[in-house]
Amino acid sequence: MADSVAESTNASAATAAAAATNWVQKTEDQEISNLVDGLIIANKDKGSGDGKQEASTVKPEHAENAVNGSTVAAGAAGPAAGSEEIETVNPADASLLMKIIRKGLVESKLDLEVQRKDPSSPLHSVKSFEALHLKPELLQGVYAMGFNAPSKIQETALPTLLADPPQNMIAQSQSGTGKTAAFVLAMLSRVDPRKPYPQVICLSPTYELAIQTGEVAAKMAKFCKEIKLRFAVRGEELPKGKKITDHIIIGTPGKLMDWGIKFRAFDLRKISVFVLDEADVMIATQGHQDQCIRIHKQLSSSCQMMFFSATYEKEVMDFAEYIVPNPIIIRLAREQESLDNIKQYYVKCKNQDEKYQAISNIYGVITVGQAIIFCHTRKTAGWLSGKMTQDGHSVAVLSGELTVEQRLAVLDRFRAGLEKVLITTNVLSRGIDVEQVTIVVNFDLPMDQNGRADCETYLHRIGRTGRFGKNGIAINLVDSDHSMEICRTIEAHFQKKIQLLDAENSDEIEKIGS
Repeated sequence: MADSVAESTNASAATAAAAATNWVQKTEDQEISNLVDGLIIANKDKGSGDGKQEASTVKPEHAENAVNGSTVAAGAAGPAAGSEEIETVNPADASLLMKIIRKGLVESKLDLEVQRKDPSSPLHSVKSFEALHLKPELLQGVYAMGFNAPSKIQETALPTLLADPPQNMIAQSQSGTGKTAAFVLAMLSRVDPRKPYPQVICLSPTYELAIQTGEVAAKMAKFCKEIKLRFAVRGEELPKGKKITDHIIIGTPGKLMDWGIKFRAFDLRKISVFVLDEADVMIATQGHQDQCIRIHKQLSSSCQMMFFSATYEKEVMDFAEYIVPNPIIIRLAREQESLDNIKQYYVKCKNQDEKYQAISNIYGVITVGQAIIFCHTRKTAGWLSGKMTQDGHSVAVLSGELTVEQRLAVLDRFRAGLEKVLITTNVLSRGIDVEQVTIVVNFDLPMDQNGRADCETYLHRIGRTGRFGKNGIAINLVDSDHSMEICRTIEAHFQKKIQLLDAENSDEIEKIGS
């Protein structure tokens, strides 16, 4: 199967071919971090409306240097935080990071909520993959991937996705719950290899996310030699007049629209399964929503529609209900992060230097396993990193100018304990668990673009400590009336006391560590 991807790529697209071929071997031979490094991860081209990106590769041995280089440069710039906008999260990058970091399934004890627009629709659940009556080669691929039993979302989603007649589905759950494997299994099950034309298309918002899905498909279809896969992504080109004979096309909306509508390289009316993944990210990417709708309009009314999203906001659901008629809707409730086992404090400071002194005092008195420090801007993060490094701390910096593979290199080192302090902007506010983190410091309290308290980001930030039932400490550095107001708003929102801490008093500091 992986070979068919290589055959489909002409000489002018050699770089893309190298990234897209032989995924099975790569996933078996390498850690995920190195695998992603081979993708030619791209820097965003902000002027591009169709999500196209310019490629920029960073070798693993250079990733650390690139990170350290950014630290030194930023550290020299000084703490003029006001001169830079608050760093915001890129939803596509965040989603890719989550997919990669959560290498295994996240075991969920949360309830599934299932809604049926048509009450007569059959709804079953299974406790084993054998109960799905898959082709033996496909079942072999599932087990080879390490899936021994279906995850909670797979138990309900798979019988529905594989049912005859086909059922349409809208599914919402966070990364790591097995939804990609669920829809990929359904895609592979629906292919008739005797028909030499595309039967399944899967849309992802970015090149990197499409490759991730392709990697899962290649691995799962390892023993289905007759099923052929093709990527419709940047760098893949079609000779003029060529018709596509591969069974499954995974790609981005712009490229797929070109091939299907502009060049008529395959017949969209013959597509039997249409998958739209990462719909919330798709909506956040300029132009993608319109392109998805244009592709959707060309499909037959009998085409099975599958729609997946990590969030469930009204905008996403309006889009979903336009794309997917009479769906079964499956939602996996979001895990509620609790503040019960996190002790929260605030420290009054006059300026940035006093904030730094407060951190130094705390480090001087209590034993800190690992710490994450959140800043508003890259400049502040760089300045703080420079100061802490000068004082002998082993520090890593994670911020938005780093490519995804550079971020992974930073996280790998932090998880391995090679750095004890991770200074970051909002790119790491949610979803990443490092068991040894005992303290989270809000060097700058989280606020939205209008300067108001951002309570959700606060919850996700301090939720990085106190994980796995352990006790954690959150320290908020307050240097103005405005930041004090934000602190009070957060306290009132969660109805949990944030205690005043005198960072000049070593006895007080010692108590918080006991």
